[in-house]
Amino acid sequence: MSARVKKGDRVIVTTGRDKGKQGEVLRVIPSENRVVVQGVNMIKRHTRPSQTSQGGIVEREAALDLSNVMHVDPKSGEATRVRFEERDGKKVRVAKRSGEVIDADSAAR
Repeated sequence: MSARVKKGDRVIVTTGRDKGKQGEVLRVIPSENRVVVQGVNMIKRHTRPSQTSQGGIVEREAALDLSNVMHVDPKSGEATRVRFEERDGKKVRVAKRSGEVIDADSAAR
């Protein structure tokens, strides 16, 4: 399976408590079909003090199901699906809504 969502991508939440929120993908867990998005699905974790951390109540992001997020179109800022195209001999991810290239490495060139 090809990776439609990668670390660093900008996504929007389509369902659930955080519907409509946007954020950057911090981590992708392909084996569980889940993603962790910055500032979305926040949980409170009660941690014990250790030598490295003070402990207390720590807020952090929990994983979301991959089906509950969509890419943000680079042009319009709305949710879009992703298709794969070959441009200049390279396979790139393209937003279906606008036709803009999503891949960060090829967009920088």
